[in-house]
Amino acid sequence: MLKTLIDIGFSQADAQVYLFLSRKGPQKGRAISKALNMNKQQLYPCLKNLQNKGIVNATIEFPARFSAVPFEKVLDLFIRAKMEEAQRIQQSRERILSDWQSIAIGETEETSAKFTVLKGRGTIYSKIQQMILETKNQVSIITTVPGLMQAEQRGIFDVTFSHPLKSKIQFRFLAELSEQNVNIMKTLFKATANAKLNVAGRNPDLGLKLFPQMIIRDEEEALFFVRPKTEASIIEPDDVCLWTDCKTLVQAFTVVFEELWQNGTDVGKKIVEIETGKPTPKTYVITDAKTAEKKYDETLQSAKEEIVIMTSSKGLIEIWKQMPLVEKWRHNGVSVKIMAPIVHENFEAAEQLLRICEVKHAPVNYLGTTVVDGKHLFQFKTRSPDQKKLESTPHFENTFYTSDLEYVEKTRNTLNDVWKNAHTPSSVTLESILVPYGPTLTPLPKNILPTRERTSDATITNVKPLGATAEKEILNKIMNARKIQAKNHSNGIKRMYATVATAIIHPPDYLKLPDMMIFVQKVEKHSTTGAEDALIIFLWLETPTGYAYVPVTNVTDNPKAQSVRQKLFANTPAGQNSQLLKKDEIQIRVHGNTLFAGWTVPIPLYPPPYKLPPAFILIEGYGEVKSTAINLLYNSGYKSQIEENYFDAFVTFFHPSSKYSGPGTDGRFVRDFIATTTPPQTKAKANLEINLTRQS
Repeated sequence: MLKTLIDIGFSQADAQVYLFLSRKGPQKGRAISKALNMNKQQLYPCLKNLQNKGIVNATIEFPARFSAVPFEKVLDLFIRAKMEEAQRIQQSRERILSDWQSIAIGETEETSAKFTVLKGRGTIYSKIQQMILETKNQVSIITTVPGLMQAEQRGIFDVTFSHPLKSKIQFRFLAELSEQNVNIMKTLFKATANAKLNVAGRNPDLGLKLFPQMIIRDEEEALFFVRPKTEASIIEPDDVCLWTDCKTLVQAFTVVFEELWQNGTDVGKKIVEIETGKPTPKTYVITDAKTAEKKYDETLQSAKEEIVIMTSSKGLIEIWKQMPLVEKWRHNGVSVKIMAPIVHENFEAAEQLLRICEVKHAPVNYLGTTVVDGKHLFQFKTRSPDQKKLESTPHFENTFYTSDLEYVEKTRNTLNDVWKNAHTPSSVTLESILVPYGPTLTPLPKNILPTRERTSDATITNVKPLGATAEKEILNKIMNARKIQAKNHSNGIKRMYATVATAIIHPPDYLKLPDMMIFVQKVEKHSTTGAEDALIIFLWLETPTGYAYVPVTNVTDNPKAQSVRQKLFANTPAGQNSQLLKKDEIQIRVHGNTLFAGWTVPIPLYPPPYKLPPAFILIEGYGEVKSTAINLLYNSGYKSQIEENYFDAFVTFFHPSSKYSGPGTDGRFVRDFIATTTPPQTKAKANLEINLTRQS
């Protein structure tokens, strides 16, 4: 049987490990190493390779137990991933299965939650096909129309058409339709109709920014793509996605899908809208910009009860410039609700408008929408943002208008749902918390609480906004980095190269958590303590000097780094509450200016019984890159020299019962981060240096 595994693509070592696990059932790494006479340097690369291919699973307990995926599933993966060998393997499938079954392998049911990273187009499509084959009730997909066409070309539809339960399974997808892709969608729908599939599709209303591509199977497992979704997204050869069967996270993905699904428009109706431009006789498109703007202004002037506006970040500034009109609405008893992405550029405008009307943060959207008195609806496109510029104000060309009460009511209800989940911008922004640190990201904000008896601050010895060439200089340092070897990781000089991010989150009431700040670190392997995924969590708690963000826990998957942070956060709750997770219990991924962080286990916080449930966050950088350097002197005596290239960022926090979207003033994404930390020499000398620094 070993030769058979090698013939279908296993390496000698991989085949030995897989065969052993298949015969013996779940085993710990030490037992595998001993039985196969393999050292750790040989064994763990094999296990990682098998996990990446979806052939071996690992539990989230410590130490982890590894188990083999049933051979039937493994064989299907190889058939689909290796297209050139598929025919030969398929013809031999029955003989191979017969040989395999002759060794009477027992299957062990796995119940522990897991993360698996899948790399490459072939592996990802093979996993999708396997998920569809195992579907019993429902498949839910967020994708693009080009993505659906690519799936059809890669044989996903063939697997669906031949599924024995295809008439009982509901296939649902969300994709954005446009004039450019409507014919593709019509062709795909015709094919599914001929195959008698139970397929339903919807277009998300309001042009809301969709979650990246994902697929959910029977609410039991999910694939999530780290790369942000665009209108033309397809699966690329170098794509990376995360697979998980963690029930809590799968439920969170499902909540996201269901929210978009409920607020979406049936694909058939959307096709009619695109082709005619007139969903009802009372609906039309105003092609002339001046005519559209005039009708829009006249309708706003005549408002008697309510105005609900979904606009862009710059659109909010334009409304601010018309304060006399907003004052008039308030004087006449008109309720005004405004939703827009809140960023540094429009934060002052939001604060001023909040004095006379309601303003909330909403995710970036590309379709401006206004509902007046529940009778008039205007929709117009805004310019899509790129990496350096925020979206602009609405284009009045081709403005969509309707007074169809059914259509207006539906859109108004959708806006109300967005409003319920949106948050009023807080005056406690990330920038205000980091004062007097200046425009930089630091692990310790001002006025932290180390104990109940006294407070302590990290002292800034130097803040230096860097010039235009600094971005390249910092990048060069990272590219040419040399690892500092420390004999004692707790006491030696350490250097960290990382991508980091900070997010302020105002949790919903039912989580029973105070406001929190999460500091995320994706540390590179050439750092002193090696590669690491880490979180530092702060809670907004009362201290002897007032409310402040207090570091209450630090989470890592690297034992060496854990000992360093315990000393760095000495005399703080985070120093005492240090959580070491396994690799498949925490995942941090970075793609461009987007960072994903997820965890599959509850994280104990301080004070008890606070706990952060399994969840994940997205931090999306925007605007211009900024560079800075800073020197920190901690109360523990440690010194840090930090250099960074960073962006302001939007924050999205996903939990099974909520999708929290934070304004662009509450997040920071540091793409390039270098920190050199020096331990204290003596406590007396450290205290003297702190006092001298504060006096100066």
